[in-house]
Amino acid sequence: MTDISDARLTLVRPLERALRDGHPWIYRDAVKGTAPAGSVVTVTDAKGAFVARGLSDDGVIAVRVFTTRDEALSEPLLRARIEDACQLRDAVVPEGTDAYRLIHGEGDRLPGFVVDVYASLAVLKTDGAGAFAWRDRFARLLEPILRARGVQTLLARGSNTGEEEPSPDKSQAKAELVWGALDRTRVTVREHGMALVGDVMLGQKTGLFLDQREARRMVRGIAKGLRVLNLYAYTGGFSVAAGLGGARMVETVDIARGAIELAEESWLANGLDPSAHRAICDDVWKHLANLAKSRLRFDLVIADPPSFAPRASSVPKAMEAYRALHAASLALVAPGGFYLAGSCSSHVTRAMFAESVQESARKARRSLQLLEAKGAPADHPRIPAFSEGDYLKADLYRVL
Repeated sequence: MTDISDARLTLVRPLERALRDGHPWIYRDAVKGTAPAGSVVTVTDAKGAFVARGLSDDGVIAVRVFTTRDEALSEPLLRARIEDACQLRDAVVPEGTDAYRLIHGEGDRLPGFVVDVYASLAVLKTDGAGAFAWRDRFARLLEPILRARGVQTLLARGSNTGEEEPSPDKSQAKAELVWGALDRTRVTVREHGMALVGDVMLGQKTGLFLDQREARRMVRGIAKGLRVLNLYAYTGGFSVAAGLGGARMVETVDIARGAIELAEESWLANGLDPSAHRAICDDVWKHLANLAKSRLRFDLVIADPPSFAPRASSVPKAMEAYRALHAASLALVAPGGFYLAGSCSSHVTRAMFAESVQESARKARRSLQLLEAKGAPADHPRIPAFSEGDYLKADLYRVL
């Protein structure tokens, strides 16, 4: 692996302070010059003074910054960052949990690289052509560290091209085996003692939405005796949490047949009563329209959709979709019940999302109490200067 810079780019916008504060991206319109994706690049100011060093990319992000010190982007630097990430997880991953994020890309100062652990298996996810070009080298660095943690198999997922406007909530393509052996694509892991089944080969993200761990625990804590509707349920993590919390009935809705099958498998893996769970493969909007015609109401409605705003230009339409979803969901909540509103859209700020809920409640003439506002857990660390990394919202309301 080269440990010297082989290209130089010049800042044309005054980003020095933001980069020193830890922002890991330099957008294409902020620099002069180009470099092949995966090149180690040195970024200078207009006078030629050193500003940062990182990997070039070929999308709207020109450079993913690894350091603002004039040091080599080398194996020792990457290894030190990986080891630092491991030390953090040893401190923050809760008991009864063997599925967690070991490396959180930009949040661990390893932009473009994510590693999720599923018990004895791990998945390396790369974002953009720059990280993809370094994937094999990064995997070699990971191997002794992962094996020391009991990981016997590494898969890789990712794209060799940058998306129009990258975000941490992006799903990836089919996984590839990097080292170890894979005799099955479905894994069963533990989260706060709860069994969850995911597909690490074909599932969204790396198999499960590990970032909603604490929101699932919150649902488990309030679910006793409730009728629960879980929309965009994917593999049913919220449904299982509600079931283990004592919910008297849970309805799980997702348009993907494979996800519904995993949700049913997870429900049974926890020894829950099959008669208390309805797993429905249906379009959420169609299902909401049918429920609106019925008299059925729920004590807890969970709406955690996929990203409505994959790029900045999508935000206006995304806000319309969020408001429509909130309105339809709130209409199904029984008085005194709960609404859990989720968003993984990095382009939608917390303030924007909260206002969309409030606006929908106002139009429906329903008052709300905000009980909890969750984000990603501690194994998904965030850089304060990098607002794009604070993508996850899971806000629990009581509906009056």
